[in-house]
Amino acid sequence: MTVPLYFHLATAFVAVPLGIYVLSRQKGTRHHKLVGRIWVAVMLVVALSSFWITGLNRDGSMSWIHILSIITLISLVLAIWAIRHDYKRLHIICMINTFIGLCVAGTFTLLPNRVIGEFVFG
Repeated sequence: MTVPLYFHLATAFVAVPLGIYVLSRQKGTRHHKLVGRIWVAVMLVVALSSFWITGLNRDGSMSWIHILSIITLISLVLAIWAIRHDYKRLHIICMINTFIGLCVAGTFTLLPNRVIGEFVFG
C-alpha cells in the first residue's frame, strides 16, 4: 500500500465514527457546530487525498470512483453554503448523503481484488 492510500484510509477511519457522532447528537449547538466543522475538514482530506490513489486502473489514471470524490467536495461546499444561508433542510440532506456516500465507498473497498478487500479477506 502507498502513503497516499494509508493517509486516505486513516482519515476515512476517523470520518466514519465522527460522522456517526455528529449525526446522532443534538443539532444547532455549539458542540455540534464544532464537531461538524472538524468532520467537514476530515471529509475534505478524505476526498482530496483520493486523487493521489490511482491503482484501480492498470495504467495509473484516475477511475470512475473519483467521481464520488468530486460529488463529496460539491456536497460539502453546498452544505456549508446552505447552513450559512439558513437552508437547514438542504444542509441536512447534503450532510446525510455525504455520510452515506462515505459508508458506501468504504463498503466497496471490501470487494475482491481491492486493496482493503485483499487485506481483510486474504
